[in-house]
Amino acid sequence: QVQLVESGGGLVQPGGSLRLSCAASGYIFSAYGMGWYRQVPGKQRELVAGITSTGITNYGDSVKGRFTISRDNAKNTVVLQMNSLKPEDTAVYYCKVVIRGMDYWGKGTLVTVSS
Repeated sequence: QVQLVESGGGLVQPGGSLRLSCAASGYIFSAYGMGWYRQVPGKQRELVAGITSTGITNYGDSVKGRFTISRDNAKNTVVLQMNSLKPEDTAVYYCKVVIRGMDYWGKGTLVTVSS
């Protein structure tokens, strides 16, 4: 079955960096686009970054120029490199894939940006 497992979250000071990874299994990874989303309690989950199967990327306005999404099809992994982190980036980060109209989510990894 489709599985997505996020890792790399933690506590970081403002201005710092973190690298999140999402390990995918159970489907042909290279054939599908992937997305990173985040959610703060009481708010809707929002798109952070997406990457198509061919490597085309898009970003939410609040992270443009600071975050970079990439994929490694040999390792079935999508990575979110987060630089210049701000307290407002604090959230649970999830990766997602849509396969034949169904959304599959990981369980998330918590990122806390605080001094």
